[in-house]
Amino acid sequence: MVSHETFGAHRRLTRFFTSLASAMRGKERERVSGETIFESTTVRENKMIYLDNSATTRPFKEVTEYMSEVMRDTYGNPSSMHRAGVEAEAVIKKAKGIIAGQMKVDEKEIFFTSGGTESDNLSLIGCAFANRRAGEHIITSKIEHPAVTETMKYLEEQGFSVTYLDVDKSGGVAPESLKEAMRDDTILVSIMHVNNEIGSMNDIEVLAQTAKSRNPGVIFHTDAVQSFGKVRIYPKRMKIDLVSVSGHKVHGPKGAGFQYISDKVKIKPIIFGGGQQKGMRSGTENVPGIAGLGLATEMVYDDLDQKTDRMYDLKEYFIRELTKLPDTYINGLDSVYESDLKAAVRKSAPHIVSASFEGVRAEVLLHALEAKEIYVSSGSACSSNKPAKSRTLMSIGLDDSLLDSTIRFSISQETAKEELDYTLTALAEELPKLRKYVRR
Repeated sequence: MVSHETFGAHRRLTRFFTSLASAMRGKERERVSGETIFESTTVRENKMIYLDNSATTRPFKEVTEYMSEVMRDTYGNPSSMHRAGVEAEAVIKKAKGIIAGQMKVDEKEIFFTSGGTESDNLSLIGCAFANRRAGEHIITSKIEHPAVTETMKYLEEQGFSVTYLDVDKSGGVAPESLKEAMRDDTILVSIMHVNNEIGSMNDIEVLAQTAKSRNPGVIFHTDAVQSFGKVRIYPKRMKIDLVSVSGHKVHGPKGAGFQYISDKVKIKPIIFGGGQQKGMRSGTENVPGIAGLGLATEMVYDDLDQKTDRMYDLKEYFIRELTKLPDTYINGLDSVYESDLKAAVRKSAPHIVSASFEGVRAEVLLHALEAKEIYVSSGSACSSNKPAKSRTLMSIGLDDSLLDSTIRFSISQETAKEELDYTLTALAEELPKLRKYVRR
């Protein structure tokens, strides 16, 4: 049995381990640009440099330990009425309270799923069919995650009309374009908060208000898989009705996510069965996964502003050094980038850097870095098994010659500056070699 006292102990350990890790990282401190200071790790226990955190993150040690404890000791079915079931239900309730508290919503508006893809499907399909009598028009953007775009294709096959909005060169959706696309029969708008490939960040609060000023009854959904745990999101204040989140992007487990559904939204379930979670998502809950998601949420949001500032500083530093490499270009930043990098970086997500290296194939560079135990991505991990030109990169107008030369670097709260320095050194060594073999 995992008691409330045990969970409380885990919460106290969270802060202890966070401060301990910080102390261990920083006997040596290094000043880089301006007044920014980064802690530098002098010795790495693990030689692997993992810069693919947008694909997945390493679960916190405390999370895996807590999940193991829950799986071992709190194995009752949360729908059972006996003590073992009640204990399992309490674990779920605790996690729900943590998540609801961070988003300042009601616990009854949080529903657990298997991850971001299921959450997106539930939002889009569930709302489209539940509100079909009010209209059949849906709006989204051209750079959404496949969990949204593929679902939109399905809805089009079912007779719905979908408008795909263009984005600007930095990957943002202009409120004016959304306003122009709105119609009397628009029932649903789905715009992602942070793009998973280039890190562009939409002002979803403004977009939601724009949509509702034109049609107060429209439902606004955002895929927050890449923003939750990096920047704060308050659905009620922002007028957002549906928020999709995945646990493994915030140092939690794979196979666990959640969906915020405003209690004012009309929505139908897409999974049917025993009626768990008020019938919205049937199926026995993944208690260990939910427990891990709850603890991971608490940990990433502890001192979030400080952690986010540090990631922004690392990102700015990394971009400054990247652009010193010949024929290297940064994607997804505001046009102010050339004149004020700091301002541009802070208009984007704190953890994603998309860079194009002219004359080098992304796949070749990826494996050259892998040989040095540096792990990056050439695009979205969720669609990497389907080689094709990136819709996102094409949508922002990236030159054709660079479409197959783009690498995504994504950091986390645990990334050290020395890891970025090692990566920069590796790039400086490998790029000239690889460019010698470019096809003419």
